[in-house]
Amino acid sequence: MKQEIVIKVKVNGPKSRSKALQIAAGLSGVESAGLGGQDKSQIQVVGDGVDAVELVNLLRKKVGYAKLASVAEKKEVNESAVQPVVWPMYGGGTPQTYIYPIHPTSYY
Repeated sequence: MKQEIVIKVKVNGPKSRSKALQIAAGLSGVESAGLGGQDKSQIQVVGDGVDAVELVNLLRKKVGYAKLASVAEKKEVNESAVQPVVWPMYGGGTPQTYIYPIHPTSYY
């Protein structure tokens, strides 16, 4: 089960932001870490089996102020629920229909 953890941190500049992101990304089970919020003072971590309390404690020791804002379960897209899109193509004669599957996570 993937979790999305949001932690509010005190940032004094790009160096402290980078340090906080390195700490978050280095924890076991973390799949992605990024900055959020209007002033980029929130760290958003997505992962499986990430201990939010341990992450907050590490950030407090190394960066300074850190407060757990939210922990939520991350919803995953079911590939079997994706429906193909039918695009009609008219090439002068009879109409032909081509079916292209659309996957939200893949790029063509």
